[in-house]
Amino acid sequence: MFYPKDFIETAEGLIFAVVAQGLEQGKALCFLRYVKEATGWKKYDTAEANALLKRQYPEYLHYSGFLDAHLHAVAVARITRYHQPRRRLQHIMQSNELDAIEQDLLQLCNLFKQHGLDLMKTGVTGSLLVGVQKQSSDIDFVCYGRDVFNEARAITRELIRLGDLQELNDDDWNQSYQRRSCALSYGEYVWHERRKYNKAVINGRKFDLNFVENEISPASVNYQKHGLVTLRCKVIDATRAFDYPAEFKVDHEDIDTIVSFSATYTGQALGGETVEVSGLLEQVDQGPKRIVVGSSREAHGEYIKVIRGPSA
Repeated sequence: MFYPKDFIETAEGLIFAVVAQGLEQGKALCFLRYVKEATGWKKYDTAEANALLKRQYPEYLHYSGFLDAHLHAVAVARITRYHQPRRRLQHIMQSNELDAIEQDLLQLCNLFKQHGLDLMKTGVTGSLLVGVQKQSSDIDFVCYGRDVFNEARAITRELIRLGDLQELNDDDWNQSYQRRSCALSYGEYVWHERRKYNKAVINGRKFDLNFVENEISPASVNYQKHGLVTLRCKVIDATRAFDYPAEFKVDHEDIDTIVSFSATYTGQALGGETVEVSGLLEQVDQGPKRIVVGSSREAHGEYIKVIRGPSA
């Protein structure tokens, strides 16, 4: 079974990050992240990854009917190495020779453990998962299961209060905002992010908490697209706000849910809050309607933001 945040490697020297649980047509749904070049492993952004595959490895380009998205996919037979976050974290924790980033990760794990987090239900992804981290690398910590993830967020909040961890500084937030290139203003972006407690700083190094669901994903449903819409509505259930895709059930005469495939808008709103949303309206036959934010990877012009003050 493949899970999001796992990495898979092929004989051509390509490392893909898995983005969805299980298989589709015998392939793992994923996105190219690292390419082995003469000087070592190089991280590729979205545009570089798509261009390389289109030019040299078109067999890895894929349209997913399940996610209704263009991404990458690798047939199981083409996978030469399978990198698992849980296994990698246990290996680091048992190692006697750690670099600076691994030492920070170990310290973070010890803090979480001291506050009751079950580290057997956690892992590490990103550059650390495949051993290509640099001195400047962040830590991408993985939590398996909703309860574990929410517990890690609560512990992070408490550790910031105690001074064992720090909030991101202005430079950190600005870099994060520039990477996202989202439709929110800088002030709006930071306000929403600060209250999620899914990122903080240890020894000057930023870390993120990533949620991976243990449950089996629901069967796919085919939605028909009906164009872009912008509207306001009240969130009545945000239980799955950090899922992939993130889901917000809303109180609206026409719309049942808001769904986001963009990491920027996971955890964006709480139950009872009024949001403004801009995205693609979709419907199942004559049944439920939803608004999708992040119909493309960058989600240009699409957003979810909480309406604060009297207008809410």
